[in-house]
Amino acid sequence: MTHALPGSALRRHHHITLCTGSAQEDYDFHTRVLGLKSVKKTLLYDGQVPIYHLYYGNDTGDESTLVTSFPVGHLGQKARHGTGQIASFSLSVPKDALTWWRKHLRDAGFEVSEEERFGEPCLNFKHPCGITYILTGTEGDLRSARQQGPVPTEAGIRGTHAICVSVRDLECMEEFMQAGWGGTRVATDGKLVRYALGDGQSGALVDFIVEPTRAQGSWTLAEGAVHHMAFQVDTHAQHGAIKAALEGMGYTDTSDVKDRGYFDSIYVRTPGGALFEATVSHTDGFLCDEPADRLGQEVMVSPQFKDSRAALVAQLGVLRD
Repeated sequence: MTHALPGSALRRHHHITLCTGSAQEDYDFHTRVLGLKSVKKTLLYDGQVPIYHLYYGNDTGDESTLVTSFPVGHLGQKARHGTGQIASFSLSVPKDALTWWRKHLRDAGFEVSEEERFGEPCLNFKHPCGITYILTGTEGDLRSARQQGPVPTEAGIRGTHAICVSVRDLECMEEFMQAGWGGTRVATDGKLVRYALGDGQSGALVDFIVEPTRAQGSWTLAEGAVHHMAFQVDTHAQHGAIKAALEGMGYTDTSDVKDRGYFDSIYVRTPGGALFEATVSHTDGFLCDEPADRLGQEVMVSPQFKDSRAALVAQLGVLRD
């Protein structure tokens, strides 16, 4: 009898987290240019230096629609791009909306290039801090886009599509993806190799690009790099089994479970260098501290800063809609 590996419980992306520059610049880019909704404003739960943690997604912040950011421009550190990082990530939009997006982005002052990846049409552009974004034209993505935002609903972003991890060599990452992370190798496209999780649809894809001569990128909280990718599991029992399995494979630096207010997380530094997270959403999710009609409007202060909310918000700056 064959037993499923614990990693097979990883169903799809949960969120992606970026280290960006100015908080207001980041907020305007995601909410005005990309048309995502602000679903939560809070502060980074780690450390004693205040840093915003901003969440963007569809109207209810569903798993796999979420792009989140740590605006760290005030720290004065710039990321070094290189291997061992998530080099880019893509967002799903309807294929027939790409013409609208091309014009919209160029009208907003962004340089846009076009390519195909795995037979899918893509528009490439950059966040103002330098992180590479890709809009991938998809068909049949049933995730809900934001309603009544600045982007027409029919053209709106459905959620994450794929991430692309730069690695010097793929051998150890293949073992990690297959035995530890529940992935299946499904396609190659030149230097790119694609793995799928869960149902293998948009929002459940992990791509790798092998770059053996590229220098190592930075891992610290610094402007201009993707910090980590989070993947969704449904239960804490599955969460615990994944942690135990990773530690049994030798990944003994897998973190303890961390309560992030809206979900519980474990983190692992993958053998290729990129930081992955396994995430279980709390029952009430983002509605645990705000009603649906006020979602993402107030700053929800993380526990270590609860006694100095007003001063911290003043220090970081009030975000203007």
